[in-house]
Amino acid sequence: MSEPAASAPSIDPVAVIRSRPYMAALVLAAVLGVPISIMAYGFLALVAAVQRYVFVGLPNQIFGGPAPAWWPVPWLVLCGLLTALTIRYLPGTGGHSPAFGFKTGGGPPSGRELAGIVLAALTTLSLGAVLGPEGPLIAIGGGLGALAVHLVKKDAPPMSLTIMASAGSFAAISTLLGSPVLGAFLIMEAAGIGGMTLSLVALPGLIASGVGALVFVGLDGWTGLGSFSLALPVVPPAVAPTLATMGWAVVMGAVGALLGWLIRWVALSLRPVVHLNRVLVTSALGLLIGLTAMAYQLVSGHSFTQVLFSGQDALPELVEHAADYSFAVLVLLIACKTLVYGLSLSAFRGGPVFPSMFIGAALGIAASGLPGMNLAAGIGMGMGAMCAAMLRLPLTSTLLATLLLGVDGVAVTPQVVVAVAVAFVITNVLPVPGPTASVAPDDVGNVQHRPPSRADHD
Repeated sequence: MSEPAASAPSIDPVAVIRSRPYMAALVLAAVLGVPISIMAYGFLALVAAVQRYVFVGLPNQIFGGPAPAWWPVPWLVLCGLLTALTIRYLPGTGGHSPAFGFKTGGGPPSGRELAGIVLAALTTLSLGAVLGPEGPLIAIGGGLGALAVHLVKKDAPPMSLTIMASAGSFAAISTLLGSPVLGAFLIMEAAGIGGMTLSLVALPGLIASGVGALVFVGLDGWTGLGSFSLALPVVPPAVAPTLATMGWAVVMGAVGALLGWLIRWVALSLRPVVHLNRVLVTSALGLLIGLTAMAYQLVSGHSFTQVLFSGQDALPELVEHAADYSFAVLVLLIACKTLVYGLSLSAFRGGPVFPSMFIGAALGIAASGLPGMNLAAGIGMGMGAMCAAMLRLPLTSTLLATLLLGVDGVAVTPQVVVAVAVAFVITNVLPVPGPTASVAPDDVGNVQHRPPSRADHD
């Protein structure tokens, strides 16, 4: 018998936590939480300001009223053009491609890559593409955290970079999802942080997240620009779980999984086309997104803004005025949002969380009229199922759906858990959508399956 291989040296988390370098890391995490959260708040405020000016202020100045239905079309073409140029010519390719889901691996971006990530996300989010800000904010926060460590100590060990990059990401997303704990949980589950690493990373990350949450609240009160935190001011009353709602939870989970598969199929199937000529194809995709939003307004009579953007700002209004939407309009809204979400995932830069929550809420509202269903349970199950299908993070998906509903979320937790579990299992059983043998160089952090060609860089 051969002798057993020498085991890797173990690290005692308790000894590390008691050490002076780790205590210094906690202090640095708290200090970094302030500027990183200020930058994140400023980025979100800039995105909101550009959105308001382009889609509300400018049309009012030109037309003396709301924007006409065709208004988003040229802006989405410009969105595609600017985003593609940023990805094509700036370092870092604008960060991770969201078509592959929520990714946090591959290490934090370098200082040279941060500019491209910021610009690609700014054009994507400001001019109407259907993605959220959470992905870019996590990358920006992680890059700034790692950059700070390099400035303090150029030969810092990898564990120090991991801890401070995670702390920066925690601070950047501290209140975006409505709770600093929920944002931290999202990052840890997505990155697969556990065991000893969880013990060491969680504490400085939570400190930075808490500091960032305080900064967000303070800036909201001082500037009056807004909280930029996901919340539902009006929540439908919860109803105790019944056998009927538990049965519908299985159906909602299956529908969410199939709808998520369709969205990912659209995104991944288009990626080889995008790489034939990124600038031209992304601009064309922007045109298609704009035309879809225009068609929705012309057919439904509701604003095209419900189809565009991440859905973070439109979600509270959708839930509050759920009774104002007919079943046919809700189906049209889900179809249009699903299409433009898939198109945006294929070529633009942003995060996948908020659009999936919006589609899930619309799905739940549409299903709330079924026998034995109620509005609160439908919304919770829809959001949980769609998040599980798109993020493939079951615990985070459950928390997102239940915490957003506040106190009433506790009552619908059993149905949400069933919907999330069904959606997660079906998502992993279904075949991988789209072509799987072509992963391009701009998919930062993903495995290369073939040698890159010249077309991949276009």
